[in-house]
Amino acid sequence: MERWKKRFIALHHCPFLNDSSIIELIKMDPTLANFHQLSLSEISRLTSLSHQKSLTIFDYMKNLQFDHLLDVYEKEKIRIITIFDEEYPPLLKEIYGPPLVLYTKGNPQLLKARILGVVGTRNMTENGRLSLQKIIPPLIKAGFVTVSGLAKGIDTHAHRLTVENKGGTIAVLGGGVMKVYPKENQKLADYLTVEHLLVSEYPPFSSPVRWHFPKRNRIISGLSEGVIIIEAKEKSGSLITADQALEQGRDVFAVPGSIMEPTAAGTNSLIQQGAKLVMSHHDILNELQ
Repeated sequence: MERWKKRFIALHHCPFLNDSSIIELIKMDPTLANFHQLSLSEISRLTSLSHQKSLTIFDYMKNLQFDHLLDVYEKEKIRIITIFDEEYPPLLKEIYGPPLVLYTKGNPQLLKARILGVVGTRNMTENGRLSLQKIIPPLIKAGFVTVSGLAKGIDTHAHRLTVENKGGTIAVLGGGVMKVYPKENQKLADYLTVEHLLVSEYPPFSSPVRWHFPKRNRIISGLSEGVIIIEAKEKSGSLITADQALEQGRDVFAVPGSIMEPTAAGTNSLIQQGAKLVMSHHDILNELQ
């Protein structure tokens, strides 16, 4: 790995540094070769962080045994893609605030395919399951890869259904690729690393925290040509994904449901607001083609 990329990824591992702070550091020093020569006050000024947090960053970079960490990643077959690399997904690069680094485990070639996001409630009903079984297999046959969040319910079933139908699927995580959540999906995640793909913008051993999950939704929609919402309550993470998809200029497809079902309130509301009503895979293919 070239030195600049190694320095860049090392910065990405720093506690307290977010993407905007890293961008400011790159503007100041495009080679990132002089970071260790910065004073604490300069780090604080560039990152808008306190003296104590700047000291933590300084000590972290000084003591980080990054070559050893990269060896661990290589052993675990973790591939690191930065926004400056040619293999970075072009659609994702178009969104507002794209992740600077993607940590992947599995088949990165799936990022070059035509991708559709599939998200929905964690409390999947029988109607949700049947809707997935009606819509997903023909889309896979048409050559699409699915992307979802490995959450319970619709996400998990979308991943499994794709695998069962010999398609490709990508799981975008709210923690590092070595810290799968929920734990009950660890076996599924392990299986996906063989022919499919795990993706995260967080370093591999980062534990998931609550605010990561709404943020990761922008990656699901950002990778996709369109996002399919199957069952969502009026206030849910799936609707956050739909909003982000619209902001990114992506198509939003919603499967309608009974007005008596709480899990249909969100999708029905999306249709009222202009989302494409989906009754079969043809509704999606006609729009995208």
